Parts: sequence; C-alpha cells; structure tokens
Amino acid sequence: QARVMESGGGSVAAGGSLRLSCTVSGSMHEFARHTMSWHRQAPGRQRALVASMDTRGRITYEDSVKGRFTISRDNAKNTVYLQMNRLEPEDTAIYYCHSEVILIGATRDSWGQGTQVTVSS
Repeated sequence: QARVMESGGGSVAAGGSLRLSCTVSGSMHEFARHTMSWHRQAPGRQRALVASMDTRGRITYEDSVKGRFTISRDNAKNTVYLQMNRLEPEDTAIYYCHSEVILIGATRDSWGQGTQVTVSS
C-alpha cells in the first residue's frame, strides 16, 4: 500500500499563507496514475474535500477556498501541493492528503496522518 505523508502545516495569522506538501511513496503504480486530493477536518465536524486533481489535471475546489487555495502536483517528485493564501480562522483544521488509483475492478487508496493548520484572528 502506498504511504502518504503531509508536511507544511503550522500556525499563521489571518490573511497569511501556508503551503502544504504531500509525498507518496511505496506505490506499485506511477504517481501520475494517482488522483490526489486534500481534505480537512475541523473540531466537531466531518472530514470534507478541499481540493482534488485527477490524473488528467482536472481540478475541483470546495466553494469556500476557490480563489484562495491552489492545488498542484509534481509527478517527478511524487508530490502534490496545496498553496493556501488569504487564510481565515475558518480554515483551521487538520488537513489530510488522499491518494487514489483506480484500477479495473478495484481502487487502491491511502490517507496521510494529517497536518494541523491553525489560523488566528
């Protein structure tokens, strides 16, 4: 099973920026075949999709982050990024990276451990 590891979380004042990174290792499949996504979970709330990028480069964003967050990937480095600008206190959450490979008749997916993002007002 692929190993997914996030980094780049931290504490920042409202209006600031952070860049999260997520690296996939140990996968049986080349990174370009992975659909990658970022999710977040705030205290007392369910985990929710923030942004995703599929194998064709198609991108989806949750409405509240459109225009502020940017997902990108570097297939040569097996890494996906989430650039977060104009952060708001409501963005405070644990951010999780998710990797998914769709095969014929099966799906292989892995989650990272999460990285904390705290935005102070």
